[in-house]
Amino acid sequence: MLCFMKVGKAFGSLDLMLHSVAFAPKESLEGDFLSTTRAAFLASHDVSAYSLVALCQRAAPLMTNGGSVVAMSYYGAEKVIPNYNVMGVAKAALEASTRYLAADLGPKKSVDCISAGPMNTLAARGIAGFTKMLEHCAEHSPLKRNVFPEELGATGTFLASDGAAAITGQVIYVDCGYQIMGM
Repeated sequence: MLCFMKVGKAFGSLDLMLHSVAFAPKESLEGDFLSTTRAAFLASHDVSAYSLVALCQRAAPLMTNGGSVVAMSYYGAEKVIPNYNVMGVAKAALEASTRYLAADLGPKKSVDCISAGPMNTLAARGIAGFTKMLEHCAEHSPLKRNVFPEELGATGTFLASDGAAAITGQVIYVDCGYQIMGM
């Protein structure tokens, strides 16, 4: 709350809010989903999905000239990814929340998700088998590579621009085409 008060005081309004927050206890990112504890399920959903709702509650009043909310998701929200487990379920909740928030905050504010291909981040390296995931996506995507961070930034910039004025509630896949492949 204090952060948004400071933003309002310093800038008067807010044009873009990026939600790039996710967490699941390490033990829930190993083995099978069936072993997920209630505590891990609640923590991952609170941090990874509900935080978008909470941040929008605070950001929306500052978006007086319209605005864009962009959340970061992953293909594990749609398909089973080994060892992604409860995080995939939390990302599915994040994507559903995006649609509901888009309906609530329209017509002047857009809310979308970027579903990024696997990114070599400190958090991602905590997923068992992550290196194999990177290799698999590069081998099987139409572009035969993994996405670059600047490509994600460019997509976020587009979603905040007038060029995306008619887009809201969507999941935009920035994964070198991996999502379209069947086999």
